[in-house]
Amino acid sequence: SQGPISGVNKDIAVLQCHGDCDPLVPVMFGSLTVERLKTMINPANVTFKTYSGMMHSSSLEEMMDVKQFIDKHLPPID
Repeated sequence: SQGPISGVNKDIAVLQCHGDCDPLVPVMFGSLTVERLKTMINPANVTFKTYSGMMHSSSLEEMMDVKQFIDKHLPPID
């Protein structure tokens, strides 16, 4: 088991994505994971997005959300 999360790591931004039809990892487990994560880091920085009809896969909508998240939180590369 890891020690408590401290310092700058408490303010890390997290995007968690989940398909609501995932047959391998039920969306309920994603919800439980994100709620636990919110007790460990700043809950205002945790985003949980679900995608209607998406199974254990990805979608264009999800990839666009990931791109937007990266563009927001990482500096541009020159």
